[in-house]
Formats: sequence, C-alpha cells, structure tokens
Amino acid sequence: MAEQKSGARRSLRTSVKGPLMFSAFWAVLAFVAVLIFASGGSAKAPRFDLAFTGAGIAFIVTLVIAAMLSMSYKDNAEHLGKGSGVNLSSKRPSSSHGHSGAQPAPDADEAGEIR
Repeated sequence: MAEQKSGARRSLRTSVKGPLMFSAFWAVLAFVAVLIFASGGSAKAPRFDLAFTGAGIAFIVTLVIAAMLSMSYKDNAEHLGKGSGVNLSSKRPSSSHGHSGAQPAPDADEAGEIR
C-alpha cells in the first residue's frame, strides 16, 4: 500500500480530489454536448433528461477508469534509474553474421583488380 504519514497532505494522485475533478469535467462536457445535440435545434425544447443521463454515465465511467489507473500505479525499482541504459561501446562486434567482413576497395572491379 502507499505510504502515508498521519496529518500529511496527500498528493493529487493519491487523494480523492483529482479523480473527482477529472470525472466532473467530463460529466459537464457530456452534459453540454448532449443538451445541445439531443434537442435537435433551437425550435425544440432542450432535453435535460438525456443531458443528465449522459453526464451521469460519463461521470461514473471516467471515475471508474481513473480509479483503476490509480490502483495500478507502481513506482519503478530504484536500480532502474541508474546508468545510461544503453551500450555506448563503439567497438565492432567480432561475429560477422554470414559475411567475411573484408570489403573490396571502392575502385576495384568485380575481379578484385584495382584500376
């Protein structure tokens, strides 16, 4: 479990406020979008029932996704942050992988004679 200190403030990732704000944003966006597009024009009455339904669905779905993502978060092991992570050696490998390694001179023809 995450280490918590008594009386210390939680980070946005571990607090409840972050996922709630994220879900509320998408719920408001869904509410406005459904209210505009479900009414079918300015001559008809706005469909608040569909807008509230869409906002509720968006809120619940995004809250569940945010909770699942925050539960699956895991810090990297300490040893993974050490070193460059790549082999920076410029030495050619000793194995030739099927070819001899000797390349003809750029001025040589097919017989290997230099002109």
